[in-house]
Amino acid sequence: MKAQQDRFCGDRLRLACICALLALAAVRGWAQSAQPSARTDPGDVTVSLDPAGSKLDWTLGSTLHTVHGTFILKRGILKFDPASGNASGEFVADATSGQSGNDSRDKKMHGEILESGRYGEVIFRPNRINGKVLAQGASSVQLHGTFLLHGAEHELTVPVEAELSGHRWKGSAKFSVPYIQWGLKSPNTFLLKADPVVEIALELSGTLEGPIAP
Repeated sequence: MKAQQDRFCGDRLRLACICALLALAAVRGWAQSAQPSARTDPGDVTVSLDPAGSKLDWTLGSTLHTVHGTFILKRGILKFDPASGNASGEFVADATSGQSGNDSRDKKMHGEILESGRYGEVIFRPNRINGKVLAQGASSVQLHGTFLLHGAEHELTVPVEAELSGHRWKGSAKFSVPYIQWGLKSPNTFLLKADPVVEIALELSGTLEGPIAP
């Protein structure tokens, strides 16, 4: 008789524990469902770069002459929320592709100044757009982000003129890079004094995905 009572009490205890566990699981499930889920905002816009249809020109003044050159753009993508201006992504130039049309000058640029064998990419990572991007037509905005050059990061704001048309976009930008201030070696010689700032000009194009309110 006592064994039956003990078994009965044990069964009731196990049943109570199971009910308590089920109740706890239900409460946790409700709490988790009440939390907002992490997801990609359907209002985000993605801008992808077409390297073949884009170019990067640079200009460096000096006491003797002005030097003009180019770099090849490797890739680029920008994701942004038109409502908040929050942005992410990166635009990448091939540091090893830099040329000015003079072999000895380019050898010094790559070996002593850019050290492109060690720092093979120049990267701009945007994090914010200031200004309204229009769904169609031309827009003038400021693209703020981090500029990675020679292994060091620097904050930079780039003025951009952009034009959207359907699923295509194009843009242009001009800005200055104070390379001496940012720690790169000066190309100065006894006869030549170069400017401490190099001027960059971009012509960009690519594809566009996502809605922009008119």
